[in-house]
Amino acid sequence: QVQLLESGGGLVQAGGSLRLSCAASGRTFTIGNMGWFRQAPGKEREFITTIDYIGGSTSYADYVKDRFTISRDTAKKSVYLQMNSLKPEDTAIYYCRARTKGITYDYWGQGTQVTVSS
Repeated sequence: QVQLLESGGGLVQAGGSLRLSCAASGRTFTIGNMGWFRQAPGKEREFITTIDYIGGSTSYADYVKDRFTISRDTAKKSVYLQMNSLKPEDTAIYYCRARTKGITYDYWGQGTQVTVSS
């Protein structure tokens, strides 16, 4: 199994920045890609971005392009989400996901709250 631990959430004013971290442990050699999702109150969980764990290629949802950046440090078994120009509508619980290679299986972190005040 893979365990994921997010950190870095908090309260920030509109226009500010936050950096989320997600540390993986366990069978990390099974990870194919890692990503970030978020879920706002009353809404479904939505995709933000993913990164190939080895190759580093990335994919982003259109609504975060040019504001959010995903990166990874394989030595630290971690991925990061740098969020700039935050808006009140970015308020949500942010989740880290690890997807395994081959027969895919998704592992999720417990989530970290991000609140953007206007």
